[in-house]
Amino acid sequence: MITNFNYIDENFKRIRENVDSSIAKYRKSDDVVRIMAVTKTVQPEAVNHAINLGIDLLGENRVQEYLSKKDIYYKSAEIDFIGRLQTNKVKYIINDMSLIHSVDSLKLAQEIDRLAFKNSKIQNVLVEVNIAGEESKAGIKPELLKDFLLEVSHLENIRVKGLMTLPPANSGEKFLAKMQDLYIDISQEKIHNISMTILSMGTSNDYMQAIKYGSNLVRIGTALFGARVYS
Repeated sequence: MITNFNYIDENFKRIRENVDSSIAKYRKSDDVVRIMAVTKTVQPEAVNHAINLGIDLLGENRVQEYLSKKDIYYKSAEIDFIGRLQTNKVKYIINDMSLIHSVDSLKLAQEIDRLAFKNSKIQNVLVEVNIAGEESKAGIKPELLKDFLLEVSHLENIRVKGLMTLPPANSGEKFLAKMQDLYIDISQEKIHNISMTILSMGTSNDYMQAIKYGSNLVRIGTALFGARVYS
């Protein structure tokens, strides 16, 4: 097991510089872009090292993995759930997550709402958009998004805070631009109980381009923790 995490220091410094330079180049000077550390398969000691460097937001992909690591994590960082979420797993994370990013069906939204009510909380969520209409990916199709949000707006114990997407790999800026346009269009609809304060797109490979197109939450795994073997 690796115990020397000094490589994370240099990686985080480079990511922070890249984020800052992208804001300076493409955005208003007072815009804030949050850096999320994606922790899939990363040993919790490495995650805690990143927290000590200034990471204050973690992204969890798998319920079982999260449950095995959560008691080791330093408590100063917020935790969001970013992976595909089955309805029967919501109960295990409902009290721990600041934000659930992967709402991609009315059934899931209703289950989050039900369990949030049961646990006397309001659960903040993002709606996942399948911006390129890929059959292999989850998410609401862009042309169905407004109707979906109108349905979800009636649920009293969840709050939609924005949108999330994962464009196709190596697709350039086309779908980032399309997602920005969709986000702006939905913002202008002013749907009850729906606020557009978060646009989450951009990963290790394209976070600088995503910032150009309005992302204010980027999800960084490999660029921070190094390449990992997923199972």
